[in-house]
Amino acid sequence: QVRFVESGGGSTLPGGSLTISCAASGVIPTINNMGWYRQAAGKERELVATINTIGTTKYADSVKGRFTISRDAAKHLVHLQMSNLKPDDTALYYCNLYYEHDFRPYTYWGQGTQVTVSS
Repeated sequence: QVRFVESGGGSTLPGGSLTISCAASGVIPTINNMGWYRQAAGKERELVATINTIGTTKYADSVKGRFTISRDAAKHLVHLQMSNLKPDDTALYYCNLYYEHDFRPYTYWGQGTQVTVSS
């Protein structure tokens, strides 16, 4: 029902920067949340950052001050600017879309884009 195009993943040295982007398409309600979750090897998937349609953002404590999420709501396009990257940021990053319809939750996931931080 919802498709994602994720881009910008790759590898960098500690302290480096990367920006990953996600474009969602399909039947998407006007009011929704988009963002990024990540899953490192051997760990559970965790929230990185989200942004809703009025610009309210949420960040994991571990990325506050280093990552910035932004959105073009008209295009359902979200960007995550990541700076001062650390090895612990290494993970598969998944684009996420969440909304409610008739009080029922709907969650969709992208295929994931790899971010690797190593020396």
